[in-house]
Amino acid sequence: MNARIEKTVTSGTFSLDGGTWDVDNNVWVVGDDEECVVIDAPHDAAAIAALVGGRRVVGILLTHAHDDHIDALGALQELVDAPAYLHPEDLVLWERVYPGTRPVREVADGDVITVAGIEIHALHTPGHSPGAVCYYAPALGALFSGDTLFSGGPGATGRSYSDFPTIVESIRTTLLTLPPTTAVHTGHGDSTTIGNEAPHVQEWIDRGH
Repeated sequence: MNARIEKTVTSGTFSLDGGTWDVDNNVWVVGDDEECVVIDAPHDAAAIAALVGGRRVVGILLTHAHDDHIDALGALQELVDAPAYLHPEDLVLWERVYPGTRPVREVADGDVITVAGIEIHALHTPGHSPGAVCYYAPALGALFSGDTLFSGGPGATGRSYSDFPTIVESIRTTLLTLPPTTAVHTGHGDSTTIGNEAPHVQEWIDRGH
């Protein structure tokens, strides 16, 4: 197995509910020298395409449809000619960025995308958004959690279309069942592990975020 994980960070803004915030987003590329997938498409298509290089892109796996995760998708697809995958429950957010269009592919819980000889499993983890999806690569011991789970707790649930009890349930029943050594590669900030986060669920519930 030659599959590997690579990362770049892009910078831009996130806008929802009338507010706009500066953000740095992690972009993860999983594959080998021949082919790869890209996880999320934030801000800077040229930077993402540079990380891809000349490889064939099997798909662009969108963890959710907040604008800071999809705003470079159109430009990126012009550069790498790859289908985008999005859970249909996030179309309400997608429409805010790309009105009147649809992603090329819908992804559902349990779907498997194969790249560079490994399987990447889609895990529907609503809460941060209705169609939030994490992508799990068992062969790499890696979870790409988008904005569902971070180092230190769940993703934010203070905006429209999000819900704190739902995200806690998604983390507890889906993500924390993965091996404790699983690396959690997040949509923003530092990576963590399932084992590091699992003991703190009650703390998150007590603080309410």
